[in-house]
Amino acid sequence: MNLSPLDEYPIHQAPVPVTWPAGSDRNFYDRSYFNVLDRAGRFMVLTGIGYYPRLGVKDAYFVVRRGDTQTAVHLSDAIDDDRLRQNVTGYRLDVVEPLQEMHLTLEPTEGISADLTWRGLFPAALEKPHEMLTDRRVTLQASRFAQVGSWEGWIDIDGDRLEVTHDTSVASRDRSWGIRPVGEAEPAGRPDTAFRGMWWLYLPLVFDDFQLFLIMQEDPDGHRSLYDCTRRWRDGRVEQLDGVRVAIDYTPGTRIPRGAHVEFMNRAGDRTHLDIESKLFAPIAFGSGYGGDSSWAHGSWKGSPFTERVSYDLTDADVMARAPFSLIDHVAHAVCTEADGTVHEGAGLFEHGVIGPHHPSGFFDWTDVGDRAPGS
Repeated sequence: MNLSPLDEYPIHQAPVPVTWPAGSDRNFYDRSYFNVLDRAGRFMVLTGIGYYPRLGVKDAYFVVRRGDTQTAVHLSDAIDDDRLRQNVTGYRLDVVEPLQEMHLTLEPTEGISADLTWRGLFPAALEKPHEMLTDRRVTLQASRFAQVGSWEGWIDIDGDRLEVTHDTSVASRDRSWGIRPVGEAEPAGRPDTAFRGMWWLYLPLVFDDFQLFLIMQEDPDGHRSLYDCTRRWRDGRVEQLDGVRVAIDYTPGTRIPRGAHVEFMNRAGDRTHLDIESKLFAPIAFGSGYGGDSSWAHGSWKGSPFTERVSYDLTDADVMARAPFSLIDHVAHAVCTEADGTVHEGAGLFEHGVIGPHHPSGFFDWTDVGDRAPGS
């Protein structure tokens, strides 16, 4: 065991150095996710940095969707014990003001660089714990906090500079840690068929007077295994919302949404309508390292140090055939209509995916696609 600068502080949660997870599960992870969403839909970025102590690896990714191309830079290195300076080769994340301001830089790497400063628009919020189990083990057991915000700075792609301002951008971020599959695939052992598919919706949205968070995960039969919906007002009020109903508007012949219609109600029974329009989308399996990404898996040992660049042509039918097996992130324009007719316009992230069957949506096997699914 090695000591780190963090061991000087009274923050220990287990009788080991801070950089050691309390458990021995190889799948322990600790990482950040950010997006950069141009409100007009000209471009979007997905990026993050993660530490995998039991695998001895740290890595980062920077994915840009612009036009019909999605380009990713991957960075990986051996883990170190100084977690106060988060970095992977030329990728660096500095905490300027905890839970409020971050500074992200990417030195020129495979033709892409960036200098971006994050500012939270509302306080960060701790989400409910997230768990997924099979018959024999824990596959997901994580804590996460999320925040909506905006960025100031620039992104450079092969000499073409994209300017980012707090007025033209909207964004969400999350910090999560715990257990989830990472690194190289483990030996399969006896087949475990517990995973039958999932329907997922995540909406962190920002309006002038409030932020709205909706997170839902459903089994193929529509059972909600994860659900939370809250509205947080600028004056500090937190409003829990119930009775959520969702209708996803899919592009015909695909599982890629064009938008969504959501209804929910407050404790008084007043119903609010939320209409989401996708301005641009990026399948997260194309270069960001999440499930379904054949090019990159978080926590994989690539040697020290390692960088690469991969690109995806989103007009290629063979490439897009993989999109239904991925969550898809969208730049969302949102219109929220209150029961009394008051209308609020906002923006943020619209993240959705249907992996496998989802009977309420009319998807009865892994390959079904639809026109406009009836909803959830």
